[in-house]
Amino acid sequence: MAPPRPHPLAVAPAALSADRAIAAMWKRGITRKPPLDPDHLWEIGARGFDAADESGGRSPEDVADFRLRLSRLCASLREEAELNALGHTMAYGQLTGAIRKRHALGRLWRHRPEILETPIAPPIVVAGQMRSGTTRIHRLLAADPAHTGTRFCNSFDPVPERPDFRPAKAAFALAVARRINPWLDTLHPFGATRSDEEIGWLSAALNPCAFEAQWHIPSYVAFSEARDSAPIYNEFARILRTDCVAMGNASRPRVLKCPQFAEDLPALLAALPSARVVITKRETEAVLDSTVSMVASQSAFQSDIRNLDAILTEWRRKLTLRERRTAEGLHAHDGPVATIQYAAINADWRAAIASAYSDLGIELNGQAIAAMEREQAAAEKSPHHHHAGTLHQFARART
Repeated sequence: MAPPRPHPLAVAPAALSADRAIAAMWKRGITRKPPLDPDHLWEIGARGFDAADESGGRSPEDVADFRLRLSRLCASLREEAELNALGHTMAYGQLTGAIRKRHALGRLWRHRPEILETPIAPPIVVAGQMRSGTTRIHRLLAADPAHTGTRFCNSFDPVPERPDFRPAKAAFALAVARRINPWLDTLHPFGATRSDEEIGWLSAALNPCAFEAQWHIPSYVAFSEARDSAPIYNEFARILRTDCVAMGNASRPRVLKCPQFAEDLPALLAALPSARVVITKRETEAVLDSTVSMVASQSAFQSDIRNLDAILTEWRRKLTLRERRTAEGLHAHDGPVATIQYAAINADWRAAIASAYSDLGIELNGQAIAAMEREQAAAEKSPHHHHAGTLHQFARART
C-alpha cells in the first residue's frame, strides 16, 4: 500500500536519504561525481566491447544519430536540468546503460545478421496520449492467445540472455524504484514479466520519451522534436525482430504500445508499414491532469527546482503536438485503424474491444475473451486505481 501523497512534487524519505548520502560521498571524496560528458560515458559504456559493435547491423546514418543525440542530451543535462545528486547518478546510469546495450546488440547483429531479416507477423500498434487508456487496451489485446506482448524485463533490457536472468534483474530494479518512488505502481501497474510498453527500446536509442518525464531538458526535447526520428525506429524495428527471435513468437502479432508513438507515428509506421493501429482517446484535461501528476512524481526526487506550473505548461504543449503528429501519421497510413474511447472501455470493455477487432479485421473468439477477462480481473486489483483519488485530492487543493 502506497503512503499518502500530499502533493504532486512530494518526495519519499528514501529518495531524500539517497540524495544526501550520494552528495556526502562526493563531498568527502569517497567517490567522485561522474561527469555527464559524452566521451567519458562512452568510455564506460563501451568497456569490454569491440569498436565494430557500435555499427553492427546499423547504417552510418543511424550510428551518427546516436552519437549526436548523446552529445546534445549531455549538454542539456549539464546546462538545464539542475539535477541533484540522486538525479545525476540516475542520469549517469541510464546513459552508460544505453551505450552498453547498444554495443551488446551491435555485437549480436554482427555475429547473427540473419536476425534482422526475420519475417514477423503484422504488429498491432496502440497509440494515444499518455494516460488515455493505452496500458489497459494494450494488455487486453496482448492477453489474446493469438497475439503476444513485450515483457517489461525485455523492454528494460532488450539484449537476449541464455539463461535469461532478465526477469530477476527487472524485479530487483522495480524494487529499488518502488523504494525511491513508493507511488510508482499507482501511476503505472508494473510487473517484471507483464506485457508492457517498449519505452526501454526507445530510450536505448536516446528518444527523449523517458528522459523528458524525469528531467528538465528543453533544448534536447526541442532538438529531438525537430529531428527525423527514423534512426530511432530503425533501431526499434531491429530490436523487435531480435525479441521475436529470442521469445520464439515471430509468427504471432506483437501488440506494441508507448505514448511516444502518438508523437512519432509517421516514423514508426514507416519502419513497420504492415502495422494495424489502435488509437485511444480521452478528454484532454483529464489526460493533462494525470500526465502532470506522473511527470511530477518521476522528476521531483531528481531535481530540487521542479515547478508544477512549468510542467503543466510544457505538457499542454506536448499533448497538442502529439495530437497533430498522430493525425499526420494516420493520414499517410493505408492500413486498418481502430479508435477506442476511454469512456467506452469503462462503460463496456467487451463491446469496445469487439468493435476494435472488427475495425482491424481480426477474429475475436471465446478463447480471447476468456483471456481478456482474466487480465481485466487482475487489473481491477491494481494499485493504479488509487491514482484517481489522488488527482481529486490535488484538484481540491488548487481550489
